[in-house]
Amino acid sequence: MKIETIKEKIKISSWLVFLGVYLFAGGVTFGAFSLWGKEGEIVSPEVQKETTETHQSLQTAFSGPRTEECPINGEFFTKKQREIWEKRRPLLAMIENHQESRPQSGLTRADVVYEAVAEGGITRFMGVYYCRATEPSPRKYDLGPVRSARIYFLSWAQEYGEYPLYLHVGGAGECADPTVDPRAKALCKIQRLGWLDKDHWNDLNQFALSYKVCRREPGRTGETKATEHTMYCDSQAAWQEAERRKLEGWPGEFRPWHFKDDSPEKTPTAEEISFPFWRGYKGYEVTWQYDSQNNIYTRFNGGQPHIDFLTKKPLQAKVVIVQFTQEIGPVDEHKHLLYKTVGRGKALVFQDGGVTQAIWKKKTEESRTLFFDLKGKEIKLNRGQIWIEIVPLGNKVEY
Repeated sequence: MKIETIKEKIKISSWLVFLGVYLFAGGVTFGAFSLWGKEGEIVSPEVQKETTETHQSLQTAFSGPRTEECPINGEFFTKKQREIWEKRRPLLAMIENHQESRPQSGLTRADVVYEAVAEGGITRFMGVYYCRATEPSPRKYDLGPVRSARIYFLSWAQEYGEYPLYLHVGGAGECADPTVDPRAKALCKIQRLGWLDKDHWNDLNQFALSYKVCRREPGRTGETKATEHTMYCDSQAAWQEAERRKLEGWPGEFRPWHFKDDSPEKTPTAEEISFPFWRGYKGYEVTWQYDSQNNIYTRFNGGQPHIDFLTKKPLQAKVVIVQFTQEIGPVDEHKHLLYKTVGRGKALVFQDGGVTQAIWKKKTEESRTLFFDLKGKEIKLNRGQIWIEIVPLGNKVEY
């Protein structure tokens, strides 16, 4: 054998060894045989197959007459979609609203969205996914950026039956953490609720999930984002994980709101709704503009249309509820806040181009927050996506 041939084989062998070490060291998380998809996605053949099958199934479910009422927001869907959601539990996902995190993905797929300040005047969302999320998503990893848990969101999460699926990335305060105020320890609360118990295990903390459910996409929106703004999760994979944990069906009782058909005012009296959460934080001020032709409200955040990255369209809601409540804090060195979630207080219910002065009531953490007019009659809500804006007492809402 020629010496040049031997040297060439040695070089090839050395290169293969180097490549093997590199793949092992850098590819443990995603696997050496993952494939690069569009927009920087890392998708294994197995995940691609699951995605295609799920998408085809959902496309079939999406067609047909819409006769089935969603128990969460009253919207109508097909019988096939109802068959899908009845096998699941509600999925509640924490999605951030830092200015650098926008545009978010998947807020249009929520049945209900809660918004409250997480800390430092920066709001955070909790999307409730159940009926709308049976419709096909434009792409996998449809929710995000997903962020950490806050204790007051857990109070609203408990309204959706026993042991709902709660999706987040870590959270405020383990039980033994001396730096977090005991009243703000969300992770400790999750443990005490039994959401980590092997018999329930409905807590979907990203740290305990595989990359099939959640993964980082730093270049998702075309801009390089800081790491904390890059976690995206796949709703269908989250429900598959719940199925693997034998968490199927909706356990416990659920008290739905009362719904009605649209009845727009002939002359709208609340065509634009605007309010801040904290004074001076203009990037988080909210405006909802009423579209009388479609009887729907379009959202603006920080003076700009609030766009969903998946649809490239502004966020819209059939009902906007401003719930006034007591804000406490910051209560510790991490600037954690507390909000009064149980009891009663004032609210404004915007729908059909008008506004109803209201009272909100919530008897216990597990019970439903209900909205009544000033005569004590429960308010019926329009069918469709509902936004609940948690605003500190004393804030002014202009409309």
